Amino acid sequence: MRLPRLFAVVWLLTFSAASAEEPVFQPLFDGQTLTGWTQRGGQAKYSVEDGAIVGRSVPNTPNSFLCTERDYGNFELLLEFQVDPALNSGVQIRSEHFDEPQTITVPDNGGEKTLTIPARRVHGYQVEIDPSERAWTGGIYDESRRGWLNDLKNNEPARQAFRQNEWNTLRIVAKGDSIRTWLNDVPAADLTDGLTAKGFIALQVHGVGDRAEPLTVRWRNLRIRELDTDVP
Repeated sequence: MRLPRLFAVVWLLTFSAASAEEPVFQPLFDGQTLTGWTQRGGQAKYSVEDGAIVGRSVPNTPNSFLCTERDYGNFELLLEFQVDPALNSGVQIRSEHFDEPQTITVPDNGGEKTLTIPARRVHGYQVEIDPSERAWTGGIYDESRRGWLNDLKNNEPARQAFRQNEWNTLRIVAKGDSIRTWLNDVPAADLTDGLTAKGFIALQVHGVGDRAEPLTVRWRNLRIRELDTDVP
């Protein structure tokens, strides 16, 4: 009678250890509403359809951002997206928005330079969604600050990983001054930059000028786990 009990104890310990090692992610989006999000910037239309957040462009408005209502510093973010081939988009991380203009000092070719961020301008790191022939999806752009920080011009495997007119998966890991991205499990950007340690996450619909026909981008299965910087 002791043998089955021994097997049960071994199984329980093994299952508990495996469960403890599995990362625990929390949803950023409930699949039904935009609770926990707020829009900033332009007037693009955001809605929920079939379990996804849908962003639709509108003419004559600047870049629009649907932003989380809380900030995140060190985290792993997973999401899926599908984008119109004619629409540029992106995912902001560690981003900020202030009611008054801000003057900041940033690194510049081994030195420093001063930038002024206009009031109510969303700014910060953006993981690019780029369905154009350039194919820099997964690269890191510094929105409204320094421009490109880590493009994909020398990363052909990542450029080839993008799937036009299909759902794609982004993985983003931000920890300390390291930001890394993967597109459909292919390593994309690997950036070391410590300008901003914490901020909101946002979903961008890029401005389209006077183009009247709506272009769409969709995001789903957004989930995040916050990381302890003391753990490798």
